[in-house]
Order: sequence, then C-alpha cells, then structure tokens
Amino acid sequence: MSCNWPLVKLADVACIITTKIDANQITKDCYISTENMQPYKGGVSSADSLPSAAKFNSFRVGDTLFSNIRTYFEKVWLASFSGGASADVLIFRTKDESVLLSEYLYHFLSSPEFIEFTVRTSKGAKMPRGDKGAMMDFEFKLPPVEIQKIIACSLQGLERKVRLNSQTNQTLEQMAQAIFKSWFVDFDPVKAKINGEQPEGMDAATASLFPEKLVESELGLIPEGWEVSTLSSLIQLTGGGTPKRSEETYWNGDIPWFSVRDVPSGSNVFVVDTDEKITELGLNKSSTKLLPKGTTIITARGTVGKLALVGTDMCMNQSCYGIRGKEVGDFYNYFNLNEAVSTLQRNTHGAVFDTITTKTFDTYSMPFGGVELANKFDSIVAPLLQKIEANVRQNIELSTLRDTLLPKLLSGEIELAEKQEN
Repeated sequence: MSCNWPLVKLADVACIITTKIDANQITKDCYISTENMQPYKGGVSSADSLPSAAKFNSFRVGDTLFSNIRTYFEKVWLASFSGGASADVLIFRTKDESVLLSEYLYHFLSSPEFIEFTVRTSKGAKMPRGDKGAMMDFEFKLPPVEIQKIIACSLQGLERKVRLNSQTNQTLEQMAQAIFKSWFVDFDPVKAKINGEQPEGMDAATASLFPEKLVESELGLIPEGWEVSTLSSLIQLTGGGTPKRSEETYWNGDIPWFSVRDVPSGSNVFVVDTDEKITELGLNKSSTKLLPKGTTIITARGTVGKLALVGTDMCMNQSCYGIRGKEVGDFYNYFNLNEAVSTLQRNTHGAVFDTITTKTFDTYSMPFGGVELANKFDSIVAPLLQKIEANVRQNIELSTLRDTLLPKLLSGEIELAEKQEN
C-alpha cells in the first residue's frame, strides 16, 4: 500500500551530476543540449553542431537527462548511451540502485506532478529555468524496489512501442525521400534509360513518364522536356493569425491551432494535434484560416524552415505559411519543400528575426517534370505516408495512456500485483 511507502527527498536518493568530460571526446551523435532533446518525452536527436567549449557535463547509460529551460516542454530522456551535455541539461543519477532504480527515477522525473512543480518554482520570465535546489528538496513516496520494477516495466512497455513507431516512421520517411531524390534530383530513371537499362524497381508505365536524354539548362543537366520552375509557381500560400488572447471565448475550443512548438519531432512528419486550440468564434474573429488536411506548414519567422504535414484540419499562427500545390499532390509538395528548405533558410530577410517572406519562394528553382509525374510519385509513396500518420496517431494514444497511468502508479493508486511481460 502506498500509505506504507516512506517519504523521501529527491536529494536523499539521487544527485545531479556535474562531472566533466573533454569536448574532444564528444561527437554530435552523443552531445545533448536542450535544442536536440525532443519535447514531451520524445527522446533525442543528433546535434546539428558542437559548441566551442572545452568541457561538457558527462552522462552515462541509465542517467536521466532533464532540460532545465522551459521545463513545461517535458524534455526528459533516459540515457541509452553515454556522452556529454550542456549546462542547461540536468543529469540525474540514483545514489543506490538497491534503493531507487534508474528507470523509476526517470519515470518520477517525467511525471506530471514533478514537471508542474518545476514550472511553479522556475526562475526568470523570458527563459524560465528550473530551480535545482527546489527540485532536490521535492518530497515523494518511494515504493520498495520490487514495486519500482513492476511500475517501470509496465510503463517501459508503452514507451518501447512509441519508440518503435518513431523508428519505423524514420525508415518510412527516408524511403519516400530517397524515391523523391532519385526521381527529381538525381534523375536515376533517366540515367538508366540512357544506359539502355530498365529503371530499377519501376513498372513500364511509370518508366514511360521519364525521357531518355539529359539536356543543358540554367541548372545544369536536366531531363529532356522538363522545365525549370520556381517554387512559387507551383504552390499557393495561406497566412495565419492569432485570436486575441484577452478574449476567453476565442480559446480552449476544439479547433487545433498550430505554432512552432507543435512541429513534429524526428521523422513523424504529420501534425494531428496541437498544444493550443481555438473556438469557431476565434477562427471567425481573427486572420487565421482553416487549413485542410494535406497542407504543408512551414515555420517562417524566428525558427524558420520547420515543416509539418497537416493530418487534420487546423489553423496556425502568423509566424507560419500553409502551402498547397497548385496542381501537384500533397506528398510531392511536402518533399519538394523539404528539398528547398536549405535554400529558403539562406535567403531569409529581417534585421531582428530571420523571416521567410512570399518573395523568398521565388529564390528556389528546380527541374519540373510535369503534373502527371509528380502525382505518380504521390500515389507510390502514399502507403508509406499513410503508415507514418497511423503511427503518429497511435503514439498519441499510447502517450496519453502512459501519462494517465504514470501518476496513478507512482502514487500507489493503481497496484500491479505481478511483473508485466512485454
């Protein structure tokens, strides 16, 4: 029974690690900062770059890494490899595995009760940081290790399925991206025909859509008969907006409202739900628009060039564009934008914030093989993208179940009599 569990302070059973490791021992794949930790316990990704520091805080397998900036984003990760972390990432480690299991510590630190406490006790307005002293003074009931094992095992089964779905999505996205690159960037089917070969993995009807010759253009060699088109000529843009925050009747409705915090993590591609929602009145009384499923959203101000494929009708704020193809399908449009992102990012405007404007889309040109070929691509990758969307939706359901069970298990409200096999 939970009433018999001893009350302990976090400092009694765990510590924050500040042991250093030389920067020359760390690569981008094992460096963790708040930037490459995914929100809502979504894991971590490889860092884009390493900062110019001589040393980092050292973490090891089984430590819990906790992003200490804006803790309401719930960036918490149970380390599956060793590496180095920035100072804004707290490294928690159990003092004694016979008293507190590393896995249980992770689940406790990612619990709603602890996250909400860190938000309440954070310091600073613009970039609130968690108070480490307050965290270590936090009191909670600690079950026996055998019960910790049962709870951790139950929750980890759900998390393993979430991770597996995310890993599957990464593979599926890479497959779709590889097809796009092969067809529209490297022109592999055309090159195969030039060599007298049948394009690999392609039926005769699809192969017939590709010419047998490359010709010179302003972009270099492109397939014969293809046009050099600007991105702007193939898309139509929709702007966003924010209903008045002071009008309570505009908010907490059932219409998803997208902002940069809702960008999908990793290769999940689709956004099917958002952190904030507005009412129909908020939609009608503001400049935001309802974007249909299949729209690609691109973040256009501040953090620019993040993409999300809309999986359900939703609105967005004014720092984004909604983009649909004029005649091409939604998946071609998404992967074409993905190919263009680096150019768009280089051609942003603005003295204070990097900004993608409508004119920025004129700065990217590409070979265009026509609507029929673009839509053929859509039909081929559709099963891959549909599976990604299904996995994203299942992960939301699994994460909701996990977050519902977590406080009940940690408090002893739900008791598990035997170890769960997964």
